[in-house]
Amino acid sequence: MGAIADIKLKRRELVLTFDDGPMPQLTEDILKALDDAGVKATFMMIGAQASAHPALVRAVAEKGHTIGSHTQHHVNLRAVDPISAKAEIDKGRDSVATSLEPTRYRAAPLFRFPYLADTALLRAQLAKGDIVVLDVDISIGDENDLSPHQLYRQAMRRILRRGSGVVLMHDIHARTVAMLPKLLADLRARGFTIAHLVPAAALLAPMSAMSS
Repeated sequence: MGAIADIKLKRRELVLTFDDGPMPQLTEDILKALDDAGVKATFMMIGAQASAHPALVRAVAEKGHTIGSHTQHHVNLRAVDPISAKAEIDKGRDSVATSLEPTRYRAAPLFRFPYLADTALLRAQLAKGDIVVLDVDISIGDENDLSPHQLYRQAMRRILRRGSGVVLMHDIHARTVAMLPKLLADLRARGFTIAHLVPAAALLAPMSAMSS
């Protein structure tokens, strides 16, 4: 498995990612918005959430989206010792995998650090295990208490400023659900393409899923 740096996105090409779920109703609404727009995304799931809502994990996979992991309890891994940090990562990955066991679907070897708080040691350990750290180019800032309209404007402004890259959102906020259909429609109107990350033999391959 290659590094995320191996992925070369074109101008106005985005990868959509959603952290911290799955969350009943909200993740389902996100899935509907993505379906309506004809695009695929990557869901970086917390292990405890996956264990609590395994049917929802399977629903995400059945819709054709990619699933990665985001620790078991959303712990800041810089704030704990390396052994505890590795246990958090491994447990999170195991919980997501177990939620998918009754199906033919499997999680991708993708991991994202909570709070984007990485360490060189943990990155090296993940690389040895052929796990790709999915970093972020554009955060829409939906963790902040904004109205859906304010969030839409902020997201569009940040995306336009950067031009392409991996976009961080969360499928646990109603404000994100509310503004997502408009954001997707307006990105299409502005000529953006949504690429879907899928595991390949040697790297994570971006596959275009929405064109202008």
